[in-house]
Amino acid sequence: MSADRDIGVVVIGRNEGKRLVQCIASLVGRADPLVYVDSGSTDGSVEHARAAGVEVVSLDMSQPFTAARARNTGYARVRDLAPEGQYVQFIDGDCALDPGWFDTARAALDGTPELAVVCGRRRERHPEASLWNRMIDAEWDSPVGEAKACGGDALMRRAALDAVQGYREDLIAGEEPEMCFRMRALGWRIRRLDAEMTLHDAAMTRVSQWWQRSRRAGHTYAEGAALHGNSPERYRRRELARTLIWGLALPLAALLGGLLISPWAFALLLLYPLQVARLAARGTDPARALFTVLGKFPELQGVLGYWAGRLSGKRRRLIEYK
Repeated sequence: MSADRDIGVVVIGRNEGKRLVQCIASLVGRADPLVYVDSGSTDGSVEHARAAGVEVVSLDMSQPFTAARARNTGYARVRDLAPEGQYVQFIDGDCALDPGWFDTARAALDGTPELAVVCGRRRERHPEASLWNRMIDAEWDSPVGEAKACGGDALMRRAALDAVQGYREDLIAGEEPEMCFRMRALGWRIRRLDAEMTLHDAAMTRVSQWWQRSRRAGHTYAEGAALHGNSPERYRRRELARTLIWGLALPLAALLGGLLISPWAFALLLLYPLQVARLAARGTDPARALFTVLGKFPELQGVLGYWAGRLSGKRRRLIEYK
């Protein structure tokens, strides 16, 4: 199999170890150029990538790091190495690409000029390892067809990426949906294909990891709404409202009402198990339904953290779960 010179690949990672080895093995010989952007690994990731013949870019870690900055840096190198290429595949270093993805994804982009981004089914490598992995695997199973956004793994048309000047490097989370929002505002389209794309290894085994990941989601909602919430789409306003209602307004109403008006106000807290039951009745796995509802509390922490940072003018730090 000869490498596709029309598709460049950008892999980003830090201390991914065996996961990066699997990632690179799934890509070598299939696309060219292949660029790995490392953000301060100490586990031999850089040496392994170079030994595999991959172009390596090491980020200057004296500058604030974001995944968006890493992706933009990798894409700039792809453009230098292959100025005439049409497409670029972004993939995280803890993922491995499905063998059939490029053929399916490229055919979709080739056939629809206004299509900017295609993504497919991202699956967890070890869903049986923990409840959290199973929940993430279900989360990845988003509807097929026209979409508003993609995740970290996607094949993109370089013309569309150039039109929006890439990712916003100051975002510590949610950079892919935000960029897709800007693409769609220019008339580009995003599509989720009914095709296998990547295997991902979340390696989530602790409730603290779930909490951090949920907190990051809340930050994303707050920042997204601050950036584009006044657009006709009301970007991220709905998610933000849900977090504020379930994470703050409802428990506050129950507490103040119960203390100041009537103990019956504490019955408002029964809305939480009722919401879990409602989600389960609609087909959501009961465990996922439970943690979807409970997740509003760490999401609220992320929202409040974003607002506090914005008021104080302090730069927001990465929220990592592994």
